[in-house]
Amino acid sequence: MRQLYLRRVLLGHNSRLLRQTYPRRRKPISAQFNTYSKPRKSIPLHWLKGLFAAGAILLAGGHFAFNPALYSRHDRLQCDSGERSSSFDDYDNSNTEDGDFDTEDELDQRPGGRSEGNPNDDTSAWQTIGSTLTNLGAAKANISLTSIIPEWTLLLPFYFQKLRAELSMAPDSLSYEIWQESLSPYLNPEITWDAQVRMSPNLCDEETRFLERRRRFMKGAFAQYLQIPESEINEQDIPVIAMTASGGGVRAMVSSAGSFWAAKNAGLLDCTTYTAGVSGSCWMQALYLSSIGNTSFPRLIDHFKSRLTVHFAFPPAALSLLDSAPTNRYLLRGVVERAKRGNTSFGLVDLYGLLLSARLLIPGNELAVNDDDLKLSSQTRYLRYGQNPMPIYTCVRHEIPTLLGSGKGNELEKLKEAAAKDWFQWFEITPYEFYSEDLEAGIPTWAVGRRFYNGFNLERDVPEMKLPLLFGIFGSAFCATLNHYYDEIRPFLVGLGWGLQKVDSLIAERRSSLKTVHAFEPASIPNFVKGLGHLLPPTCPRSLHNADIIQLMDAGMSNNLACYPLLRRGRNVDIFIAFDSSAEIQTYNWLGNAEGYAKQRKIIGWPISIGWPKETDTDLERDLSNAQALSKEDAKERLEDAQKADQATEAIKSMQNTNPSKSLGYCTVWVGTKEQKDTNEEPPPSKAVEDEWELMKPDAGITVAYFPLIPNPKVPGVDPDSSAYLSTWNFEWTAQQIEATVSLARANFEEGQDKVQRTVRAVYERKKKLRLEQERRMRESRERDMEGSWKRAESHHSQAGRLFGHGFY
Repeated sequence: MRQLYLRRVLLGHNSRLLRQTYPRRRKPISAQFNTYSKPRKSIPLHWLKGLFAAGAILLAGGHFAFNPALYSRHDRLQCDSGERSSSFDDYDNSNTEDGDFDTEDELDQRPGGRSEGNPNDDTSAWQTIGSTLTNLGAAKANISLTSIIPEWTLLLPFYFQKLRAELSMAPDSLSYEIWQESLSPYLNPEITWDAQVRMSPNLCDEETRFLERRRRFMKGAFAQYLQIPESEINEQDIPVIAMTASGGGVRAMVSSAGSFWAAKNAGLLDCTTYTAGVSGSCWMQALYLSSIGNTSFPRLIDHFKSRLTVHFAFPPAALSLLDSAPTNRYLLRGVVERAKRGNTSFGLVDLYGLLLSARLLIPGNELAVNDDDLKLSSQTRYLRYGQNPMPIYTCVRHEIPTLLGSGKGNELEKLKEAAAKDWFQWFEITPYEFYSEDLEAGIPTWAVGRRFYNGFNLERDVPEMKLPLLFGIFGSAFCATLNHYYDEIRPFLVGLGWGLQKVDSLIAERRSSLKTVHAFEPASIPNFVKGLGHLLPPTCPRSLHNADIIQLMDAGMSNNLACYPLLRRGRNVDIFIAFDSSAEIQTYNWLGNAEGYAKQRKIIGWPISIGWPKETDTDLERDLSNAQALSKEDAKERLEDAQKADQATEAIKSMQNTNPSKSLGYCTVWVGTKEQKDTNEEPPPSKAVEDEWELMKPDAGITVAYFPLIPNPKVPGVDPDSSAYLSTWNFEWTAQQIEATVSLARANFEEGQDKVQRTVRAVYERKKKLRLEQERRMRESRERDMEGSWKRAESHHSQAGRLFGHGFY
């Protein structure tokens, strides 16, 4: 009883110690909703099993044992380092109020008791974690493994023993300290703020104020970029420029850094209002606006060279950071905070983000880690004066309608029907807000991770979701559907021959069903629109009205360029600049896919049918099939004709590869039109801009400048299609490969630098001309009104003179 009293005094939320330090807070909103109020729990097994799965796999499922000499070495290491060596089993009987640490008697007295095989029982889960890590860290060996597996695997038990102790949630463990720090308003001031859902299609107030500051800041930079006296520039004439970079893993992260660096050196980035990313380019944005990059691209690229030489999943490198101070506290903070709340589960995507962050979010000097870099909302310090463009991070949710009804006969038809109706909802995260245009709802970024109901948060003491977990969501391309996976392996499969074309045709008949299955479970966050179904627009799926979670994944599953958030109402983008480093860049026309979104949202001015031109089919297969029914002479003649046509097409392709100007060059510019036509006919495709006067037409719409990552003779030996290290799935780079990729991106931008500058000037002159014309019309309207008023006054004067005589005046 005495121990329980001391725990309540020291740890309880209403303890005297906390009341003396911080003012008493009002009752949390969760008390108003008893349905969602629940005692705090220990971290469940499913949160951390993924963290240790990698080690278990490397240990061959635990079937191998280890050399006894390892454990004497482990004991020496533990004594030398002075680390905590308390046994995990010693902590099982500790207890505190609110269910934080339960005794055996308390567990048995719970409603329903405690069953050994219940996966939802958190204490049972912790015992399983303890026994699992004990087996990993304390196995005895009877064979030598050095000839079978790498020598570094012998250190894994030591790493796991340390993790077992630090993640035990026992007093004085690292996880316990992180949990206590999460309750500090000094470290997490957001836990003292209430949040509510903002239901509106308009921009949030914080972004509106940022736009005002950004326009003032850009005025001088814009004058310098176009070599115009600053005094002659009106802020209303400055075009709203937005840059987006594509997804593509580390390749996209490195190449987008090179493209943005070139734009920065040219002065274009300082004239840009928004930047948006997908997958790897989201990582680049986050690192650029952190203490690691500190808004310096040379510094950011040096960071890449020092950190990408080791694969993010290499266990010794990752586990040493997770076991050593101060990086362990820095990396595990978000995991422990989410795990203790239990609002969402811990999965493969979260583990992936944690391992990525161990490479990307740790500076070369590991002692220089900065907790401010863990929160996206902290990036407002780089936007406070409008000194940088506002970053937009993206992810999507895949809506797959539930199959209703039963019966084996029509299951395939139901799958096809469901796949035909599936679609993606886009979510954007800025330093100010987490928002979805499909839901027309958003919450403050610092409130991501909280549970909401009917528009209000159910708890306040939930710190903001940390960046390592978001890194996993941004880049979770492996959560793609089976259809995406088959697209990746299909060229290889068909090229093997061996009659696999028949297999391909059979799979093609069921491609629609492959679109409904994800290879891996996406990450999840609490559903912030729960209970708001009566206020949500028709574009919001009904499945979200009362769902507990929202599953999110890499936005590249929908479009590998972040076009949609930049076309959102209120952002009024004039010039859209896209840096595309996607794989198979000519096959998937990501830029052209935005046309459907523009039509759906009734966005006027987006160019029609832009992007890579479609290849001409030779119909070789059709000619071969027809040849079977003809004579040998006719068949031979048709076959030769088809082969000649195919050779001609290959020649054209080779010309396009060697001379980009025959297809799309280093920089291609299109412009839409705002002209409204009464006819229902489709407008003609937009042509690439040849002369800048096309951009100055009064009815000109949105201007798009497209920079694909294609080979450049100025950077020999770098080809995104053939250089193996430029694969999306490559995570281990050399400094020379990083330098070559950055050089290619910069060289490609420099090829189109003058064209972009002329484009910006043309759009500026058009906006200026339209403003002056509008001011002239308004001035003439005022003059006409004044003239009319004067004439009416004179008429009244003359009438009065006739009635009363001039002497009256």
